Amino acid sequence: MEFNPRLMAIQVDEGGGAALRRTVEDMGLVVHTGVGGKEITADADGAVTAMALSDGSSIDTDLVIFSAGVRPRDQLARDCGLTVGERGGIAVDERCRTSDPAVYAIGECALAADGRVYGLVAPGYEMALVTADEIAEASRESGFTGADTSTKLKLLGVDVASFGDAHGTAEGCLDVVYADSRAGVYKKLVIGADGALLGGVLVGDAESYGMLRPLTGSVPPVAPEQLVLPAGLGAPAAIGPSALPDEAVICNCHNVTKGSIRSAVTDHQCATVPEVKKCTKAGTGCGSCLKALTTLVNDELEASGVSVDKGLCGCFSYTRAELYEIVRTLRITSYAALLDSHGRDEARSGNGCEICKPTVASIIASLAPTVGASGYVLDGEQAALQDTNDHFLANLQRNGSYSIVPRIPGGEITPEKLIVIGEVARDFGLYTKITGGQRIDLFGARVDQLPLIWARLVEAGFESGHAYGKALRTVKSCVGQTWCRYGVQDSVRMAIDLELRYRGLRSPHKLKSAVSGCARECAEARGKDFGVIATSNGWNLYVGGNGGADPRHADLLAQDLDDEQLIRLIDRFLMFYIRTADRLERTSAWLERIEGGLDHVRDVVVDDSLGLCAELEALMADHVAGYRDEWAETLEDPERLRRFVSFVNAPGAPDPTVKFVPERDQVKPDLTILSGPSIPVRTLETLEGAASR
Repeated sequence: MEFNPRLMAIQVDEGGGAALRRTVEDMGLVVHTGVGGKEITADADGAVTAMALSDGSSIDTDLVIFSAGVRPRDQLARDCGLTVGERGGIAVDERCRTSDPAVYAIGECALAADGRVYGLVAPGYEMALVTADEIAEASRESGFTGADTSTKLKLLGVDVASFGDAHGTAEGCLDVVYADSRAGVYKKLVIGADGALLGGVLVGDAESYGMLRPLTGSVPPVAPEQLVLPAGLGAPAAIGPSALPDEAVICNCHNVTKGSIRSAVTDHQCATVPEVKKCTKAGTGCGSCLKALTTLVNDELEASGVSVDKGLCGCFSYTRAELYEIVRTLRITSYAALLDSHGRDEARSGNGCEICKPTVASIIASLAPTVGASGYVLDGEQAALQDTNDHFLANLQRNGSYSIVPRIPGGEITPEKLIVIGEVARDFGLYTKITGGQRIDLFGARVDQLPLIWARLVEAGFESGHAYGKALRTVKSCVGQTWCRYGVQDSVRMAIDLELRYRGLRSPHKLKSAVSGCARECAEARGKDFGVIATSNGWNLYVGGNGGADPRHADLLAQDLDDEQLIRLIDRFLMFYIRTADRLERTSAWLERIEGGLDHVRDVVVDDSLGLCAELEALMADHVAGYRDEWAETLEDPERLRRFVSFVNAPGAPDPTVKFVPERDQVKPDLTILSGPSIPVRTLETLEGAASR
C-alpha cells in the first residue's frame, strides 16, 4: 500500500511506476496506490484482523508492516533551544550552521536550507565538507544548497534507478523512452533543448546507470535513443567510461570526478584500483561505481604504458582462462593446492576470497574426470568453495525454502512420472510450476525435506536438473516431425540426446539450449547459448544467444550438419567456451568480447585453426563418461546426507516448536517463537543462516 499515486513516486515517473507495478503484481502481491491506512482492527485478544483504508475499503490481514522512512533525531537540539523544522529536523543555513552559529548540524538530523531532510549518504558527505571548511576557516565558493539525489536500488529484486531531472521539469525538454512490458523493462531519458542529457528513469534493467548518470548535464557521445535500446535491437556496443568528460562524476557518494581518478593514476602514481580508492575515496561508498572505476584505472594505466594486472582477484594474478590451463595441465585437484602453488605470495597463507573459490571450484568440477578429481561437488574441500545453491543441491528461494527441479530431457515425460511429481508435490505441500524450459519446478521445500523428496524422485527415474548450478539447464524442443506437419527433423530426439550428453557440465555461467524442428522456430533456439534449427538437409547450429535482461540473437556457426557433425561441433564449442571465458560470463558476452568474435570461434571449432579440436573432443568425452547424478550419489552416502538439516544443532526429527504455515499452496517459513520467554521472534531463514554460520 502506497500513499502516492504510484510506487516509488519520487524516483520514477508514471511509465516507470506502471512497469514496476506490473512486475511486483506478477510476483503475487496486490498493490494499492493513492490510499493510506486509516485504522487497524483487532479482535478481543489484540490480534490484528483487518486494515481500514482512507478510501473506505478494508483489507483482511493478520500482519501490518510500516515502512516509515527517515525521521530526524533532533531531540538534543530541541532540548538546547535550537530551531527545528515544523516536521522535524535541525534547521541549518547554507553553511550548515544552526540558529546558534557555534553549533553545526549535518546529515539526516539536519533540515537543509532548501527545506529538505536528506536520507542519503552523499548529501551527508557534502555537508561534512562544507562544515569542515567553515570550522577550519577555509575559503569556499558556495555552501550546501542541495545534493544529487540519484538513486540505484532494488525493490523486491527489481532494479530501479533514477538520476538528474528524472521527471522532466526543465522547460522545453523531451523524452526518449524504451519499454518492454513483457520483460518488465522501462527506460526513459530526459533530453534538454540543446541535446544535453538532463536525467532519466530505469526500471527492470539498471545496468547502464553507472554510465548514464555521469553524462548528466552533457551532450552524450551517441544519439540518446541508442543509450536505451538493448543490444539485440540495433543499439551499438555500450559506451564506456573513457567516453565520459573529465568533469563527469563517477563516484556520487564522494563526488569524485573522472578527472580526479585519472589524476590519481598519472599525478599520484596509483597503480591499482585499491590505491586509487584510498587516494580518492571513489568506490568506498555504495560501490555502484566500482565497474566504471576499474575500467578507468586500467585504461589510464595502459595509456601510460604500465602493465595492467588482469588477475582473477587479489589471490591470483592469473585470469580464469589461465587458471583453467594450469589445473588441466598440472592435473591439480584441489583449491588449496592451486592457491599454494600459483597464488600470490601474500595470499598463500590465507583462505581465498568469494571470487576465486567458486571460480576454481567450477574449473575443477568441469575437469574432474580429466584431472582425477572427485566429480561430486560437495566432497571434501569442494563443499566449502561452492556458491549458496550448490551447498544443498537446490535453489534457495526468496522465503528461505528451496526448489526441486528434476531433469525432463526434451520436455518428454511419461504419465507415470507425471503422477509421481504430482504425488510428491501433494505430500510435501509444494507449489508447482511448469517452466519455460519444459520442466516442472517444485517450490517451498525445507532443507530437511530435500533428501526425502529426492529419494522418491530418484526411485521413479528422475535426475537432478542442475537448476542450482552454473551448468546446463535444459535443451528445449518443439514436437518436431513426429507430430508437426511442418517439421522436417526429429527435434525431440535430438533435444533429448543433447541434454543427456551435456547434463551436469559445469561452466563459467549457466547454459541453455533448444532444438527447433523447422524454420518456424517454435523452440526459440536463437535465444539460447547454443541452438539448433532443422533444415531439409540436416541441422543449422547457432551460438552465443541470450534471452535474459540483455537479449541477443545467436549467430549461425555452421549449417546443414548431420547428427554426428552437429554433436562434434557443439562438443568443441562448449569446451572452447569453458576453457576461455571469464567467470560468470555468458556465451553471448564471451562471443562479443573474445578477439575475432564469431569468425575466430568458427576458425577454432570448425576449421581447427589452433589444432585444439581433438583435445576439446577428448575433454567432452571425459565429461560424458564420468557423469554421475549428484542426488543419486548423495542419497547413497549417510555422511553426505548429514548436511541436510534445518538446524545443525538439532539433527533428526523437525523441532516441534517450529511451525511451517502453508500460504498460496506453498510452504513458507512463518514468524516463529521458540519456547522460552527470553528468545526473540525470528524468521526460520534467519535461524537457518545463524545455524549454518
